[in-house]
Amino acid sequence: MNSDNLSRLETNLRADALHIRKAALDELALLPADEAVPILQRLMDTPDFGLRRLAVMGLGNHRSAAAFQSLKSILEQDKDASVLSEAANSLFDFGEAAIPVLQSLFDRVDHWLVRQTIISLFIDTERYEVLFSLAEKALEDETQTVKEVGILALSHVWKSPFKVQALVLIAQLSRDSFWRNRWRAAIALQECHDPQAQMLIAALQQDEHFRVVAAALEVASYWQEEGRWT
Repeated sequence: MNSDNLSRLETNLRADALHIRKAALDELALLPADEAVPILQRLMDTPDFGLRRLAVMGLGNHRSAAAFQSLKSILEQDKDASVLSEAANSLFDFGEAAIPVLQSLFDRVDHWLVRQTIISLFIDTERYEVLFSLAEKALEDETQTVKEVGILALSHVWKSPFKVQALVLIAQLSRDSFWRNRWRAAIALQECHDPQAQMLIAALQQDEHFRVVAAALEVASYWQEEGRWT
C-alpha cells in the first residue's frame, strides 16, 4: 500500500467515530505485518487507553515476531486493565509461546478483569496443567468473581490427570462458609464421574441455603436422567 493510504489508515484509527476506527482496523488486518505493525506500535504510545486497546486488537491480526514483542511490551508497561485484558486475548492466538507470558501476567496483576480473561482463555483448551494452576490461584483471590471463575475452571479438568486434585478442592469448597462457593461447587460437580461427587451432592442437598440445595438437586436430576445417580 502506498504511503498516502497508510497515512489515511493511521489517521482514521484515531478518528472520533468508532465505525471509522473499526473500518481502518479491518483494512489494516489485510496488510502485511511489516506495513501494519509499525502503525499499531505508534498507536500504542498514545495516552488514550481506548486507542491503546485498539492497537493491541490490531496486533492480534498479525502473527509476526514484531507483533508478539509489542504485545509483550504492553503487558509489561501498561496499567489499564482493559488494555491488558485485550492484549492477553491477542497474545493467546500466538500459541505456545504466549502461555508463560500469560501465566506471568496472571501472577503479576490481580485485577479481576485481567485474571478472569486469562482463565477464560484456557477453559476450552486441553492445557489442563495451566488451567488447574490458574484455578488454584484464583481460589485464593479476594475478589469473589475471580474465585467463582476459578471454581468453573475446576469443572473443566474432570477428564484430565488433575481430576483427583480438583475434587479435593471442590470438596473443601462444598463446606465453605460462604454460600456462593458451595453453590458454585455443586454446579461444578455436574460432569464429574466419581463416587465422591455423589456423596458431595447428597450432602449439598441438605444445605442451609436454598440456592445451594436447588443446584444440588438439579445436578442429581441430571445424573438420574443419565442413569448415573445411585
